[in-house]
Amino acid sequence: MLTPEAADRIVTTCRTAIGDSLRSVTYFTRDDYEQVYLREDLERDADLSTFIGHEWRGFKTAQTAYESSELGEYNYTIRVFDNGFLIRVTTESEGVFATTDGLTVKDFEEVATALNSFLEERTVS
Repeated sequence: MLTPEAADRIVTTCRTAIGDSLRSVTYFTRDDYEQVYLREDLERDADLSTFIGHEWRGFKTAQTAYESSELGEYNYTIRVFDNGFLIRVTTESEGVFATTDGLTVKDFEEVATALNSFLEERTVS
């Protein structure tokens, strides 16, 4: 799905913004996905296809629900769980979600901005 260089760039972007709290990084489109990073102390047992389906439908539902709101344009999603967080950045055709241990809002903003720049560059190319 991704060139090795693009995969490395996503991981580097997330590692730079998130550091050792980064748990995993997955790139996805409407039809496929690729987990490009998984921290070594974690097991590869997540059902990523279910995650992707939910994140893609969730994006479309949120985009439609809020498109005329006074909140402005959609930027990214943060999901909070007992054992960590998930941040999702999505364009019309692709996205990235990263899972983390814990971050500040500023950290989430930094990684979302960096991932959004990466995805926008891919759209233009």
